[in-house]
Amino acid sequence: MTPRFTREELQSYRGAEVPDLLPEPGSGPRVRLLFVGINPGLWTAATLTHFAHTGNRFYPALERAGISGRRIDPAAGMEDEDRAHLLDRGIGITNLVPRATARADELSAAELRQGGERLRDTVRRVRPAVVAVAGITAYRSAFGARGATPGRQPEDLEGAQLWVVPNPSGLNAHETVASLAEAYAEPALAAGVI
Repeated sequence: MTPRFTREELQSYRGAEVPDLLPEPGSGPRVRLLFVGINPGLWTAATLTHFAHTGNRFYPALERAGISGRRIDPAAGMEDEDRAHLLDRGIGITNLVPRATARADELSAAELRQGGERLRDTVRRVRPAVVAVAGITAYRSAFGARGATPGRQPEDLEGAQLWVVPNPSGLNAHETVASLAEAYAEPALAAGVI
């Protein structure tokens, strides 16, 4: 059942951090595909679940693309079984910037650049085969790549193939679950997840 949060309750999560969905060091299968969000939204922070807002199309797109292998409904918070399922499939999730905001446009350019360095550190530590950053504008800011276009990037990131895919937020209204699934399937194929 989807929880109901008051506006005040959600606002209380500003600045909160959501743990990455990554295996414990030295345990579990290798992360093959690391999805990278911009930063947690307030609903994500309240439920401690990445991409959890009811209007977010991330998990429906993963299911449609064959990446998740099943339906995951994270709006009330992801079940431990679902987290383990994603990790077993070699899927990890992190963010460029760890602090929660109501909207990604509340982040400063400096925070996004620091997020790019944070991501480099994470990729060096986790060593995924493929990294998929969800959001072209945030990617451009984080890596100073003004001319970057969606899709596979010409340079790898710390030894991992680097892709930029559409952001699944409901605010990115021109994308559909179908178009997101198509975009997410490409890096998933490259990673051997599907």
